[in-house]
This record gives sequence, structure tokens and C-alpha cells, in this order.
Amino acid sequence: MTPRAADRARYDRATAALDAPLALVDLEAFDANADDLVRRAGGKPVRVASKSVRCRALLERVLAREGFAGVMSFTLAESLWLARAGFEDVLLAYPSADRAGFAELARDPKLAAAVTVMVDDVAQLDLVDAARAGGTEEIRVCLEMDTSLRLLGGRVRIGARRSPLRTPERLAELARSVVRRPGFRLVGLMAYEGHVAGVGDAVAGRPLRSRAVRAMQAVARRELAERRAAVVGAVRAVAPDLEFVNGGGTGSVQHTAAEAAVTEIAAGSGLYVPRLFDDYASFSGRPAALFAQPVVRRPGVGVVTVLGGGYPASGAAGRDRLPVPYLPEGLRYDPQEGPGEVQTPLLGSPADDLRIGDKVWFRHAKAGELCERFEVLHLVQGDRVVDTVPTYRGEGRTFL
Repeated sequence: MTPRAADRARYDRATAALDAPLALVDLEAFDANADDLVRRAGGKPVRVASKSVRCRALLERVLAREGFAGVMSFTLAESLWLARAGFEDVLLAYPSADRAGFAELARDPKLAAAVTVMVDDVAQLDLVDAARAGGTEEIRVCLEMDTSLRLLGGRVRIGARRSPLRTPERLAELARSVVRRPGFRLVGLMAYEGHVAGVGDAVAGRPLRSRAVRAMQAVARRELAERRAAVVGAVRAVAPDLEFVNGGGTGSVQHTAAEAAVTEIAAGSGLYVPRLFDDYASFSGRPAALFAQPVVRRPGVGVVTVLGGGYPASGAAGRDRLPVPYLPEGLRYDPQEGPGEVQTPLLGSPADDLRIGDKVWFRHAKAGELCERFEVLHLVQGDRVVDTVPTYRGEGRTFL
């Protein structure tokens, strides 16, 4: 029996009394992936990206492990919710225009002490001030720098369009604006190198593209390490008591951790190891989060149809944004239909061994987005479900 076949047998035994559709997290794989992130971080704390987990119980589980500290959230409403639930260090990774949220933050000492907001423009500070509604609490602020790689004199740009702040001078200028402004305290700097951490560099069947990506990433890492160090130096000259410099992502943990200027690493997707991480050469993990759809039809030889399954991931549309049939091994989509909203035909010889009601296990293309489809996660240890915990959606929270 192959390792994947053994996993399928375990998951089928563990969920034999449960009807699909359902989602599970294999705790042994989850914990092993957490250990790998800590190892690659080389002694620097890992801040957990909640967007990639979207389950409070699992956030608490990983934060209880040595090597992890703090949460990186994705909306202000989520940040406040987590802080009210007892999470004491929440860094909001994106600027917000949530006026009601800022008013709540500015009037609650507990929330103001726990939550740090992201800015890359003075206008965002203006919005916070306009939203205070009489609240006088000091707002903790983190600056975000642009990490994109610019080539050919800036005519070629590689990387996400995030912060407009690229140079030490621009970051220092905004730092001075924060420091001089009553009601705000500059505590951090963030730089997320998505073109290094979030792009596969070992794509099956595409060796030329993979070599090109690895070459680009090598250049990008060198350029960013030099520029990030200069930016950190310029910002610390304005704010010597800066608490943290955050960088990284699951795909670049060990490279970012090697930079002296970086004090902590952000990662989250590496806990679940979605299918996009199959295309990385720098690390390998164990798939920990899966979902199952039930077989509901047998249209013919070598074909079964499962209920639902069309759960595409965010990002530029393409085959790499689709979930993949994972267990049993050897199933594939019908190219004329693909994964559908209400039914998905699957082709391959393993289909002939599946009966009505059997489960087919899939891996989502990305991590936390899976939790937007399910209210609970069944936590599996060995061949038993040891707990069932709510996702954000299961707690009635849909932040984006």
C-alpha cells in the first residue's frame, strides 16, 4: 500500500460515520508542517497568517507551539474579533477603510494594545483620525514597503502591487509623519515578497519556466535583502524603538530569516500545504487539509460523478487555481467539464472501484479559502476524528 493509499484508508475509517461533503485537518501532518516552518525560520519567531488558517482552534494550537508568536490578520473586523477573543498580538496585514472598526479600536484600551494597523499613505492616517468618534487610544502602526523587483530601468516589474513605498527615503518620510502625529505610535515595518514566497519554482512539465522563476527569485532575494536593510536602517533612525520587522511567507521562510534586518517571519499556508506548494523546490510539506465529496453517479466505465467540488482559489484564473482530486490516486477531471458547482465528473480507472456514497478526497489550491466552504473542520489523529471545530464561517464570520 502506498503512503497515499494508507492515508486514504485512515481518512475513510475516521470519517466512516460522517456524510460528505466534509473537510478535515490531519493533526500529525499539521504539527509536522509547523515544526518545519520553525526549523526553516532558524530561531526567529513565526507570525501566523490567519488568512491561511481561518479557524480559531487551529490558530490557538499553533501559537501554543514553541517558535510561533502573534497573528497576521487580513481585515480590521477580524483583527478586533481575534483581540476580543484573547489574541494579544494581531498585525493587520492590509490597509483598511473600516470606519466603525477604527472607532472601536480608538476607544478600547484592550483592543488598541493588541492590534497593529497597516499604512502606506498619510491618507490612511487621515481616515483613522476622521473615524475616531471621540476615541483617544493610541493606534499602533506598521509601515509596508514595496518588495517588487524592477528591471530594465523600471520598465519591467515583478511582484504584487501593494505598497507605493519603495525607497528608504519614502519610508522614512512616512515614518516621520507617524511619529509626529498625535494618537499614533510606529511599532513595525512589513515587507511581503510574494514573488519569492508565493510563486512555484518547480512546476511539473515546465522545466524552462521553473528555471526562469528560480533565476528571477535569486536576483529578487539579493536585491530585496540589500534594499530592506537600507529601509530598516532609515526607519529605525526615525523610530529607534521599532518593535518588529516582518517579512517572508511560507515559500521563502529560510531565505528571509537569513536577513539580519528581519526580526520575524510570516507564514500560514505551510501549515495546511495546499496543492500550489507541490510546485516548490525549496521545501516540501505534508498535505494536512483536505475535503471530501461523495460519489453520487456512475455514468459509465471509468467515470464517477461527485457532488459539488467547484471551489476555485483566488488569483489569476488558470488550472493551478483549481482543487485537485487527491485520493484515490489516479482520478482526473473531464476536460470538457472540470470541477462544477453542483457536480464534478471524474475520469480514470480508480473510478470503477468506487461505489455510490464513497468519498473522493481533494486538495484545495490555496490554504484558508477552503474554510469558506465548510462550517467545521474534523481534526483527525491516526484513524480517528478527535475533535470537530468551527471555521470562521462556522462561527458566523465572513470577513471577506
